[in-house]
Amino acid sequence: MKKKVVLLGATGSIGSSTLRVLRAHSERLQLVGVAAQSNDRELAAICHEFAVPHAVLNDDASYRRARQGSGFPGTTQLSSGTQALEALAALPEADIVLIAVVGVAGLRPALAAIEAGKDIALANKELLVLGGAHVVKAAQRKGVRLLPTDSEHNAIFQCLEGHPHGQVDKLILTASGGQFRDSPVDQLATVTPEMATQHPNWSMGPKITVDSATMANKGLELIEAHWLFNLEPERLEVVIHPQSIVHSFVQFIDGSILAQLSPPSMTFAIQHSLLYPERATPVEATVDFTNPFSLDFKAPDYARYPCLQLAYDALRAGGSAPAVFNAANEVAVARFLAKELAYLEIPEVIRHCLSTTHNDPSPSLEQLLEIDAETRAQAQALKF
Repeated sequence: MKKKVVLLGATGSIGSSTLRVLRAHSERLQLVGVAAQSNDRELAAICHEFAVPHAVLNDDASYRRARQGSGFPGTTQLSSGTQALEALAALPEADIVLIAVVGVAGLRPALAAIEAGKDIALANKELLVLGGAHVVKAAQRKGVRLLPTDSEHNAIFQCLEGHPHGQVDKLILTASGGQFRDSPVDQLATVTPEMATQHPNWSMGPKITVDSATMANKGLELIEAHWLFNLEPERLEVVIHPQSIVHSFVQFIDGSILAQLSPPSMTFAIQHSLLYPERATPVEATVDFTNPFSLDFKAPDYARYPCLQLAYDALRAGGSAPAVFNAANEVAVARFLAKELAYLEIPEVIRHCLSTTHNDPSPSLEQLLEIDAETRAQAQALKF
C-alpha cells in the first residue's frame, strides 16, 4: 500500500524538493494533505497535480482570495487557520507528516501529529530548538518516529543505525561555510542582502541562505542534534566542508568514523525519510567517483562566525536560551533582509537578547512561547 503523506510548507524550497520525490515514487507515496502560508496559486497547482483532498492556507487574506477565485479543484477541501493546520497534521489517513514550515509555526502542528500517532519527517530546525524537550518526550510517549530530514541529521541517522548509543564518541556536522567563507573578515561589514542570499552549493530560501552565511543554521543544527541524538554539547562538533558532499560524520569510541555522502540536494534526505526503512532509486544522480574531485575540511573560525559560538553558548546554558537564540536570529535576519540592520549586526542582536533575557532552566511549552514572543519584540526594537 502507498504511504500517505501530509506536507506542511508545500510551496517552499523543501516542499519543492519533496514534490520531486513524490513524483518519482508515485507508486509508493501518496500526497493526502498540503499546507502553505500564503501562496494560493502554487498550492492550488499542487492540489491539481497530485489530486490532494485536503489543503490549508494559513494566511486569511490568501484563503479569502482563493475562495473567491477558487483555483483549487472541487475535490480539495480548503481551510485556513492554526486549528486547521493542526487538524491537517493529525489527518486520520496520514502515515507521515513532513514539517517544512519555517520558524515556530511548525511546533503545534508537530505536537498534534505526534498525539495522533503520525511519524514525523522533520525539516524544521526551529521546532526542536524551541521545544525539543517537549517534542522528544511526546514522541517517546506516543511511540512515533522523528525522522530527521535536514541533510546533516539524516546523515547521522543513517550512520548510527544499528549502533548502540554507548558506542558513539561524538557527532561531527559538516558546513559549507557559506558564500563568505574565504572573504576577508574586515570586508563582511559591506555584505548586502543581495550578496548574502546567493549560496555557492545549495538552492534554499533567503532566510536559511543568510543563516548559512553566518552559520547560525549550523548553530540551530547543533541544538537540534542534541535533542535528536541525546548527546551533550562537548560531543557535538562542526567542520567546514566547502563541497557539501559529506553531510556529517559519526565517530565511535574505537576511533572509527562513518560518513554519509551524496550531492548537495535535499531530495536524498527527504526520500530516505519518506520511504524509511525502505530505499529506492534516487531522484537525481549521486556522486560519481569516476570523475576526480576533492573533499576539503577545516575547523570553523569563530571570529568569522560569531553566531556559531553564540549557539554553542545557548546550548550549554540550556533551558530557554536556545529559544532566545532562535527568535533573536530569526528577527535579526528578517531585519537584515529588509535593510534595517547591517550584516554584522545580526550576531549583535542575538548576543544582546541572550545576555539580557532571564534563562528559565525548565520552561513549560507555554512559557517557551511567551519567551519566544518577548525575544522577538526585543530584537525588533533593538537599535544600534
